[in-house]
Amino acid sequence: MKTTNTNTFGVIFYLRKYKINNGLAPIYARITVDGKRVDVSVKRNIDEKNWNGNKGMAKGSREEVRALNAYLEQVRASIVSCYQEMMLQKKLVTAEAIKNMFLGNDRKEYTLCKLVEYHNTQAKDSLTWGTLKNYFTTQKYISKFLKERFGTSDIYLSELSYKFITDFEYFLRSHQPEDHHKPLANNGVMKHIERFRKMINMAIRLEWIDKDPFSAYQQKFEKVERDFLTKEELASIEMRELAIVRLQWVRDLFVFSCYTGLAYIDVMQLTHANITKGIDGEDWLYTNRQKTSNPVRVPLLPKAIEIIERYRKHPRAIANGTLFPVISNQKLNSYLKEIADLCKIKKNLTFHLARHTFATTVTLTNGVPIESVSKMLGHSTITTTQIYAKVIERKLSDDMQNLKAKLNQPKEESYGQLKAI
Repeated sequence: MKTTNTNTFGVIFYLRKYKINNGLAPIYARITVDGKRVDVSVKRNIDEKNWNGNKGMAKGSREEVRALNAYLEQVRASIVSCYQEMMLQKKLVTAEAIKNMFLGNDRKEYTLCKLVEYHNTQAKDSLTWGTLKNYFTTQKYISKFLKERFGTSDIYLSELSYKFITDFEYFLRSHQPEDHHKPLANNGVMKHIERFRKMINMAIRLEWIDKDPFSAYQQKFEKVERDFLTKEELASIEMRELAIVRLQWVRDLFVFSCYTGLAYIDVMQLTHANITKGIDGEDWLYTNRQKTSNPVRVPLLPKAIEIIERYRKHPRAIANGTLFPVISNQKLNSYLKEIADLCKIKKNLTFHLARHTFATTVTLTNGVPIESVSKMLGHSTITTTQIYAKVIERKLSDDMQNLKAKLNQPKEESYGQLKAI
């Protein structure tokens, strides 16, 4: 067959006689565009004597012959449809392109696991190792869910739906870890869903998926009060006599963070080059948060300077070129549990608790404006810092005590103040 378009196009069926096996020859479709041709197997065989070479079809009227010819016409119609679709879409029409469309080679079906692997590979240069590990954990849960729920190791992205997401959420909520970890709480579940959603958003941007399965889904995070040390608890850690050197070391790192607000990784990466004279002529810390790359500028309080001086000549710090000797976050948090026991502190003492303590007990409670605290913490928006401002009961109490004192002043004194004004 030919068309009236600029392309000449034709489809014929023929036998490949040199591939005869057990008396049967395979049938092929030959696609020709502008004199260039490609061949496609139609996955059928026939005895040569039952084949009409001129007409490109089987001979006879038997039921199996009619069925074979009907199948060949379906193949022809499908190939013609591919040609017409390419013409309508104004694509470059070639015999090879039509063959690829007919076989489905032009349409890549992307899978969920391929997306996850692609995302984590692309993200390794832009995310910190700690954040990337969380994505690996989400990947592990997705794999477990696919195996338990569908009995498979992977599915196509086109199969994702709202129900898939809600089923995955239920799986996360009901999953019982086999190791020492606790079952996921609500916010833990939502963090995995959040990471999964970011991967799907990447697939949408890459045009790997046509519809967003998250379009009708809403995440539900529970508000969590940020824990921190009180003034008394911080003092008990500072003043505690510790006979073990490693606990002294860990205590110093923790207290340093309480007076600077730096996260673990940022403390470990500090060098003496990060200490510079600020606008007031005093020592400041100039660095950038590894998590967000946001600049951090913190005037050094006397306690922080004291700890820096204590480790100025420490051989391990000198060898590493860092302000302090390096220790892993896991070991540091483990030793902090020992310190909490010694100080009879019932709170879950982790290094990150020091950052919360700086935001609350050390700064906001003592009247440092929240805008200044936000800058020192390296927050992108003040909204993040406001989380801490909501939990400072001592500051609220002090403010109200001051108000009570003013309201309880003798009328004469109050009148005198008003008159002076």
